[in-house]
Amino acid sequence: MYLYLTMSKRIFLLIIMLFTAAFTYAQTKADAVYEKYANFNLLRLDGKTPDAIKLGEDILPDVEQLPAKSRISFYNGLAKLYEDDDESKEAIPLYEKVVAAQPNFYVAHRALGYLFLKPADELYDKLQLSPGDTDLAAQYKAAVQKALPHLEKAQACDPSDETLELIKRLYVNIHDDAGLQSLSKRLAAMSKNCLDILTD
Repeated sequence: MYLYLTMSKRIFLLIIMLFTAAFTYAQTKADAVYEKYANFNLLRLDGKTPDAIKLGEDILPDVEQLPAKSRISFYNGLAKLYEDDDESKEAIPLYEKVVAAQPNFYVAHRALGYLFLKPADELYDKLQLSPGDTDLAAQYKAAVQKALPHLEKAQACDPSDETLELIKRLYVNIHDDAGLQSLSKRLAAMSKNCLDILTD
């Protein structure tokens, strides 16, 4: 009986020690990732873009270790670095994560709108050379429709004559009279929920 109790205590003690070690390891890893995140922000502020991108890419596999709000700020920061470095393909999925988590953060919407507009502009130029190409016209329309919701959210929250004219021109280009007619109403509705700063 004594031997059984002693063995049970030992097993229980071993389980507690293993749990404590695992918890300590998880905390240590989370702390290390957060420290990298802090250094990533310092590099961004210092304008050291290549180093910040390299560190950001190093953080990505462990990004789940960051608190939720820090994770969104990190995605936004890394996306902005990619955008400024003309790496749209890398920036877009990160901005999409930002707007999925913070749909009212119009700054990321503006970035996405203009990033999605780049291929639309290229398609438009090709379409001017081949006006009867229906496949090209369909591709252009799809590209514009991808950009418009983001441009509209940005316009609703931070009105700009230039952006408004661009949105209207895009609707004219894709022959969407209904979308153009309802634009003012949509902008008014979207303007009620706007976020311009992400906080950790």
